[in-house]
Amino acid sequence: MKTSSNQARFSVKKSWGQKWSWKSGMSMLLAASFTLLAACGSQTGGDTAAASAGTASAATESGKPVEIEFWYGLGGNLGDNMKAKIEAFNKSQDEVVVKGIAQADYTETEQKLQAAIASNNVPAAVLSSNVDWARKGYYASLDEMIAADPEFKSEDFVQTFLNQGKVDGKQYFLPMYGTTQVMYYRKDTLEAAGIDPASLKTWEALADAAAKMTKKEGDKTTFYGWEPMWGEGNMIDAALSRGGQVLSEDGKTVMIDSPEWIETWEHFRKWIHEDQIMRIHSGGQGWEYWYKTIDDVMKNKAAGYTGSSGDQGDLDFNIVAAMEQPGWEGVGEGKPVANAIQAGIVAKATPEQQQAAFKWFTYFMQPENTADWSMNTGYIAVRQSSLEDPAFKAFSEKNPQISVPLQQASHASVPYQDPTGGKITDALKLAADQVQINNVPAEQALKEAQAKAQSELDRVTK
Repeated sequence: MKTSSNQARFSVKKSWGQKWSWKSGMSMLLAASFTLLAACGSQTGGDTAAASAGTASAATESGKPVEIEFWYGLGGNLGDNMKAKIEAFNKSQDEVVVKGIAQADYTETEQKLQAAIASNNVPAAVLSSNVDWARKGYYASLDEMIAADPEFKSEDFVQTFLNQGKVDGKQYFLPMYGTTQVMYYRKDTLEAAGIDPASLKTWEALADAAAKMTKKEGDKTTFYGWEPMWGEGNMIDAALSRGGQVLSEDGKTVMIDSPEWIETWEHFRKWIHEDQIMRIHSGGQGWEYWYKTIDDVMKNKAAGYTGSSGDQGDLDFNIVAAMEQPGWEGVGEGKPVANAIQAGIVAKATPEQQQAAFKWFTYFMQPENTADWSMNTGYIAVRQSSLEDPAFKAFSEKNPQISVPLQQASHASVPYQDPTGGKITDALKLAADQVQINNVPAEQALKEAQAKAQSELDRVTK
């Protein structure tokens, strides 16, 4: 998933009509996972730009409902589920009418929002977040609205997700759902090759398995052993799992050219370009590259791929199964990022519109609604009490693989906040393209990226 203010390329949305699943008797394990996540610290909030709106009602004095636009970059199964949620909200009350406006992806949402802010013709609510823009006042702080809402219950949220929406101690964004990138594999392919999925605990083991499953005709690969997803996301996850860091502990040094990063990314370059046991699909419109990657696995052209927990609503689990991302030999278990997909309220919206947007967000994040979203999409519910929703509990007993994102999230890395307003992330995106597409040695690509990123970091730290 492409990052738009530290949101990653995590969703995709084509339907094979089959839902995903969870392991029987996992309730205690899932609760433990959320409890562990909830223990990850907290911060205090501050004032809100929408304080004048109050919290008594979002409706206008005339009694007419407040109409707002909600922009979101989702398509396919996810887009359909978002439309259904908006329709359900509109029918549930008569104070607010949400008009959903879909874009191709998260990046397009941010691009269009930038133009809307410049023209003073803004939506009230967006499925997007940007730390730099929050600091610049483009987003409204939500703290006073949260404080005035007795039903919000901050302590019930997965704290690592809620805290990702805080900027300089204030809550600017709210987590709509959580995600982490996991592994999906064809059960028949691994079985035919005599490979036990439980044995694939390291990237080295996965590469060996991919080589065994790869099929070639002459110099041309006709069946790939694995397909990482295009972009910096998978590569960052793998580097963090090896012990890499984006920034030094004091936040003053960019660390993306350390041995952990170089060795990790060089492995991927070799697997893709030299061994040709892995490949990526890149480019295209919106999520096209993501669809193509999934298609390769579903149409039996590849053994597996690395994708979003949110892909689960689109996959046929009669064919595929899910597992956690591996770690590295001699290092330990994988530590990929667990990321909150966040929504914000635009500061230039009127107070009434801001209050209406908050009402819509809190509806979406009600325990039963975030549980329903998780069941239908594969994304991680952001409320701990969602685990106790009767429908969610029944679903989890019948569908085992939904436990994989939660299990991985319990030992995942927290996404870093880019202090340069996205310049470090941009450098990593370029470096990933150099390695994945252009076959540039990882050391060269990462050292060039580090120099650019360090220059940008120095601007804000010195």
